[in-house]
Amino acid sequence: MNSIHFDGVSVRVSVDGSDTAKTLLHDVSLGLTERRIGVIGANGSGKSTLLRLLNGLVAPSEGRIVVHGDDTVANFRGVRRNVGFVFTDPLSQLVMPTGREDVELSLRRSVKNSKERAARAETVLTRFGLLGLADQSIYELSGGERQLLALAAVLAVDPKVLVLDEPSTLLDLRNRELLRRTIAGLDQQVIMSTHDLDLATDMDRVLVVESGRIVFDGDAEEGVARYRMLCAAALDELPTGSRTGDVPR
Repeated sequence: MNSIHFDGVSVRVSVDGSDTAKTLLHDVSLGLTERRIGVIGANGSGKSTLLRLLNGLVAPSEGRIVVHGDDTVANFRGVRRNVGFVFTDPLSQLVMPTGREDVELSLRRSVKNSKERAARAETVLTRFGLLGLADQSIYELSGGERQLLALAAVLAVDPKVLVLDEPSTLLDLRNRELLRRTIAGLDQQVIMSTHDLDLATDMDRVLVVESGRIVFDGDAEEGVARYRMLCAAALDELPTGSRTGDVPR
């Protein structure tokens, strides 16, 4: 079953010890088969919750998610072998002093021989043009270089699905374009949340999330247009003088 299925999925959490649960996602049912899928929406809309369900970082309060035949709760280890997750801030997942060590760490479970593991890590770093930075401290690298290292470490184990949570947030224009080209060339299915609407229009399919619900599911350009309309409507509802932001471009 080479696809991802959400069946009646809701997520509720208690906030600050309150007896009343807050619903982050409402009754989501989806089949995700396209090669490139974008997820867009305002901050707090439920995008990150939707993505974290895909590899078991968040468990559904109701419903079920199946990724390539594995239930994300009943077989979360199998799901995590198939789904690689890259966070917005690469420092949240780069845990070793250098990129080389981080890529080798990600390979430790699948490649037992240390010499073979080192060779595989070097191949991965070369593929992403990072070999020259492999032995520098991750704290000496730019945000874009760290993001690419985090991506390389995740892809080193060859997951079937790559999930990216707002990967371009910390990137300058050059590294954003490098990320864009890298994503386009990957064999994996890519599911990505983003505020970058140019990146969103590269996708085969776009989901628009609003207040924990999927309010649009379809063509990328149509999805971006729908999101802009939602943002414009929200701004129109604000009192005069409080409109501090613009509609996304």
